[in-house]
Amino acid sequence: MANLINNVKDNKTDDELHPIAHDVEAVNGPLNRELFEAKKKIYPKRTKGNFRTFKWISMILLLGFYYIGPWIRWDRGPTSPNQAILVDFEHSRFYFFFIEIWPQELYYIAGLLIMSAFALFLVTASVGRAWCGYACPQTVWVDLFITVERWIEGDRNARMRLDKAPWTFRKIYLRVIKHSIWLMIAAATGGAWIFYFMDAPTLFNQLIHFEAAVVAYGTIIFFVLTTYTFGGHLREQVCTYMCPWPRIQAVMMDVDSLVVTYHGTRGEPRMSVKKAKKATATNQPVGDCVDCNMCVVVCPMGIDIRDGIQLECITCGLCIDACNDVMDKVDKPRGLIAYDTINNEKIRQTKRDATHADGIRWPWHNYRNYVYMGLFLVVGFVMLYSLSTRDRFAINALHDRNPLYVQLSDGSIRNSFEIKLLNMQGKLRHFVIYTEGLEGASFTTAAGTQTDGKVIITIEPDRVKAFRAFVDVHKDNLPAGKQTDFKIIAQEIDGNETGIYGAKFHMPEPAK
Repeated sequence: MANLINNVKDNKTDDELHPIAHDVEAVNGPLNRELFEAKKKIYPKRTKGNFRTFKWISMILLLGFYYIGPWIRWDRGPTSPNQAILVDFEHSRFYFFFIEIWPQELYYIAGLLIMSAFALFLVTASVGRAWCGYACPQTVWVDLFITVERWIEGDRNARMRLDKAPWTFRKIYLRVIKHSIWLMIAAATGGAWIFYFMDAPTLFNQLIHFEAAVVAYGTIIFFVLTTYTFGGHLREQVCTYMCPWPRIQAVMMDVDSLVVTYHGTRGEPRMSVKKAKKATATNQPVGDCVDCNMCVVVCPMGIDIRDGIQLECITCGLCIDACNDVMDKVDKPRGLIAYDTINNEKIRQTKRDATHADGIRWPWHNYRNYVYMGLFLVVGFVMLYSLSTRDRFAINALHDRNPLYVQLSDGSIRNSFEIKLLNMQGKLRHFVIYTEGLEGASFTTAAGTQTDGKVIITIEPDRVKAFRAFVDVHKDNLPAGKQTDFKIIAQEIDGNETGIYGAKFHMPEPAK
């Protein structure tokens, strides 16, 4: 890369490399003529306000649920795990409080993902990148890491001075403490994640005694490295360069989406309070923006919202809090920076104090949002109905292929089946199994109790019962043809669930 840059510089004149450089320099002064510039570290300043409070609440609730979630208990009976949220790979089960999902019911997970997508579309179309600003894991953990950094090293100016200071005992001491806490947070993050895949107390005991599986330690190490790197070092660069979501969201937003907006019609021309007083005395136009740059120094992405809507903006609203605080101090109305739409700002360009009568409106007037909400509710109601009415029992029968049938000594024809009964409830259940559609057929098995041509089977809670069964039909009752359809029925005793499996009975072709 260095050779390539040098070759470009050698083959191009200064004016060719910077065709408009001289014009820009005439206005703004000398330019940095390097092709690449090192990334400047961002030092977000602490601020107070409604949006900062909302971010605190979001961070506490989300992190609290994430770390505490695996330790919440939920009684499902003696045969099922009592962890409220558990992805049980060993038994191919997913538990979420009172909901239990089996592998054949993964369409519920698909439905949940579809609902999440529509909810995300709705939020993005309505209030822009609110997900990025308040709920994205990268945002939440970066906020936590910055809080630790601020607590140990001080606010913005103190951290900047410490970075520039020589390596003294105090600097080393503060850095060791900071990075140690970051690593502990990262370890807790990885530890909490693996607890969702195995009983948390059991796995914790195995971890501290070095008896856990290698994959458990490997997962923790992976999360330690990624959380520490992304949250402590890369921070806003993950959102800007690594995450595809900002580019995708641009398709979902329009001129009626709420975004963090600087009201330039009110704020310009910006100038300091001292200059504003002089300009007012000479009847020159003065904007409300006092050019204090507080909106810039509190931004975790390091952007200036006064430059307009930008890809890096995560709409966290911290610049709104900072600006409102400054407006209060200079005795000017709040809202110079606020959540607003592009359409509303265009209207204000013609009339500074525009109202609803002038066309100011909120994004819920966009019919696309009603479509997203409608689809979200439809999928949600379908899933709720399906969950509340789903069967907790299933039957499957596999016909023996070799041979298809056996002829007994009395001339009867026997077909053999491998039958599986699935009990998806946490209690012992009893079923009576019989056939329907074959005249004079008998159903026998060694796995249950025989009674009147039927079999009573007992199934353990949350278990699959597999057994061999035989269906015999006397030669006098054989139907015409090589095969005929019939049903194997399993009906719950003292219950209301019935499983029906459509099977085929094979027999010799009748002599011509």
